[in-house]
Amino acid sequence: MDQNGREERVENGLDMEIADGGFGSYLFGMSGRIAQESADQPSAKDIKDPALGWIIGFLFVVSFLGLFSVVPLRKVFISIAMILGDGLYNFCKVLSRTLIGLYIQLQGKDPKMALPVDGSLPPNTLTASYDDQRRTQLFLKDQIPAWFPVAGYVVIASVSTATLPHIFPQLKWYYILVIYAFAPTLAFCNAYGCGLTDWSLASTYGKLAIFTIGAWAGAAHGGVLAGLAACGVMMNIVSTASDLMQDFKTGYLTLASPKSMFVSQVIGTAMGCVISPCVFWLFYKAFDDLGLPGSQYPAPYAVVYRNMAILGVEGFSSLPKNCLKLCYIFFCGAILINIFKDVMERKCKKFAKFIPLPMAMAIPFYIGPYFAIDMCVGSLILYVWGRINKAKADAFAPAVASGLICGDGIWTLPSSILALAGVKAPICMRFFSRATNTRIDNFVGS
Repeated sequence: MDQNGREERVENGLDMEIADGGFGSYLFGMSGRIAQESADQPSAKDIKDPALGWIIGFLFVVSFLGLFSVVPLRKVFISIAMILGDGLYNFCKVLSRTLIGLYIQLQGKDPKMALPVDGSLPPNTLTASYDDQRRTQLFLKDQIPAWFPVAGYVVIASVSTATLPHIFPQLKWYYILVIYAFAPTLAFCNAYGCGLTDWSLASTYGKLAIFTIGAWAGAAHGGVLAGLAACGVMMNIVSTASDLMQDFKTGYLTLASPKSMFVSQVIGTAMGCVISPCVFWLFYKAFDDLGLPGSQYPAPYAVVYRNMAILGVEGFSSLPKNCLKLCYIFFCGAILINIFKDVMERKCKKFAKFIPLPMAMAIPFYIGPYFAIDMCVGSLILYVWGRINKAKADAFAPAVASGLICGDGIWTLPSSILALAGVKAPICMRFFSRATNTRIDNFVGS
């Protein structure tokens, strides 16, 4: 994997990475240090240098919203359109099925359609294995009351709407209100996509907030800083919601209580609101050249985020030609593919599995082709393994996948420590084409 691919992956999978990930990028992009490196002529209203106090306060008033929202520039625009189309379609599908089920249950017309809200198993799940039945029964027995997430979201959103304009005067209260109105839907889209691909695209939705809020605010009213702050609000909501749903999945598999999982997530979020800013502040104060080109930590994505905010302030008219048309086409295409897939599931199920998922198709548009290559290699290995021994492949494939994911993720810790210690790699490897290698040999030989 090349360095650019590694940076892209860190940004999307580890949003709290301070060097090039989402957390450090949008915060560092507000600073005067990065403003000097961007394409605009910065003004005072578009700059806010990091300070530990306001960063911690900002995270506390926005990070918890994601916990309550889902319980009840490489072709990035095409990626966003496909992700939104796929996510919104599935959101509407799940919502419609839920409402129909609730209506039938309340009318008492079809007891087979009853939702298992009381912890008992509906008749149509009796064909499931005993383990699945037991997991479903225990998981649904200790549910979080429906009023609690709704009330929690409203209360925290109200506090946040009143607090954030004091931290960022450019971010008006009605901007925040609009963000919170759409945040649950976008959080569902991100949680759904993460469940399919194990890949959180919180930074994608953050970039969407940059463009919309930045264009709305305009250059005369500090649109650059407003867009970056809106990016932070959106990213914290959708990433926290996705993490919570992943924890619920783990709780379901391990027979844990949903309430205990939720409480643990609240505790972890509160710790992150303090620890992450402290780590960021440590780097910011320890390295005077942090974020500057040619330094040990150039933070290139901070400049990218700020330049995207500048683009958003200039409005959609500055986008490439036919960009919005392509977004409309791919948005509608994602919905049509989902409809076609659902129809084939009922009419001809054996062919439905060959219809691609728009959410999975959208990810390589955003993070580059290396991800598609990785997925292709993994799928090929699993396919060959299944042909050789299907029973073992079905039994051990999740364990192998978990080991690869954990190993790749855990390596970031020693990698960061080695980088802080200034340790350099003892050897370096590069791959060239035959023609390039010949020219290098001739140059060295001369």
